[in-house]
Amino acid sequence: MHGKHVPRLAFYSHDTMGLGHIRRNLLLTDAVLKAVPKAEVLLINGVRESGNFYLPKGADIITLPSYFKNSEGDYLPRSLGGSVRRLAALRASTISAALEAFSPDIVIVDNVPNGAMSELRSVLPLLAQKQIQVVLGLRDIIDEPEAVERQWQKLNNVATLRDYFSAVWVYGDPHFYDLIRAYDFGEAIRDKTTFLGYLDARRRPRKILPAAEIVPGIDRPYTLCVVGGGQDGFQLASDFARADFPQGSMGVLVTGSMMPVAEQEALKQIADGRNDLLIVGFVAEPLELLRQARSVVAMGGYNTTTEILSFHKRALIVPRVSPRLEQWIRASRLAARGLVTCIDPQDMCVARLNTWLRQSTLPPDPREQLNFNGLEGFVDNIKRLFEKRGVRLKTSQKEWVE
Repeated sequence: MHGKHVPRLAFYSHDTMGLGHIRRNLLLTDAVLKAVPKAEVLLINGVRESGNFYLPKGADIITLPSYFKNSEGDYLPRSLGGSVRRLAALRASTISAALEAFSPDIVIVDNVPNGAMSELRSVLPLLAQKQIQVVLGLRDIIDEPEAVERQWQKLNNVATLRDYFSAVWVYGDPHFYDLIRAYDFGEAIRDKTTFLGYLDARRRPRKILPAAEIVPGIDRPYTLCVVGGGQDGFQLASDFARADFPQGSMGVLVTGSMMPVAEQEALKQIADGRNDLLIVGFVAEPLELLRQARSVVAMGGYNTTTEILSFHKRALIVPRVSPRLEQWIRASRLAARGLVTCIDPQDMCVARLNTWLRQSTLPPDPREQLNFNGLEGFVDNIKRLFEKRGVRLKTSQKEWVE
């Protein structure tokens, strides 16, 4: 393996709710390929829509048969058969075969050390035997500390990190949320952990198109509403669809590809009676819609929130509070700093949304309070791990798209 001329990096993400994991990994992929153009990157994911995303040269995707996570947090097959354990076995075999054939120097595991349904448990020892560098990439917040302790003990995650992972990289700022102190993983994990900073979404590769070319019919300033994958986004979407948009403006609602068809149809019936609301089910890369929006209404997923902050948007966050409190912790802390408005979903209603829509004060610049150098930190660490493997790097730096 040492002395290879082609640096190879693989990402794994389980992708059971929304599109945040694959989109985060695509952003990281592009940053690596800009800095190390000769690298090859393989993304292993569970998002059937992943073929619609932009892929830079040097990267490709393997899409696994998909899981679906219900409101209780349990995994189910999205459409293939009725046995989740059989699906997990199929996915584990596919992941193992892909990594064996691709032969990466580094594997980045997103968020779940053992993988969904522990599908990486048989894969990690094989990577260790080949001395492949395995890194856990974590968003800034996992859940409330008590829930994380219970879940990680149940899944034996700390032992997995100790035995098979060379590093833990947190895509966040410890001055905002110190994950290591909050979750008390122990000295062995603490010594492996580095906070990289938040990921600057302005650097995501994308076509710079007018909003009307992304969603035909946009013809005036608009407020954008996004609800993740859409599985549990109907209530917020319904409130938005019935809101009073300020005169001279309109609303654009992205329901997400995982919202049940009956709920999408109910929203479209509301839109049919209005001339100031557009509804679209899926947008492969909604970043340009967000960048050009006058304001944003959203649930509180990591990717959407960091995109809002990256573009310094005025935003109302109505976070998911089940099956975990991650989104609530993040959104409420950002609201305490004045960077977003946060409303508990139990307190959300059309009247409160209308009040917020009538306001227009822009929040403080998030970059004055938060570290947004996560992409630079990620690339620097990747280079170090390549060099540790004896891989020769010929690096360059291209201009970012902003």
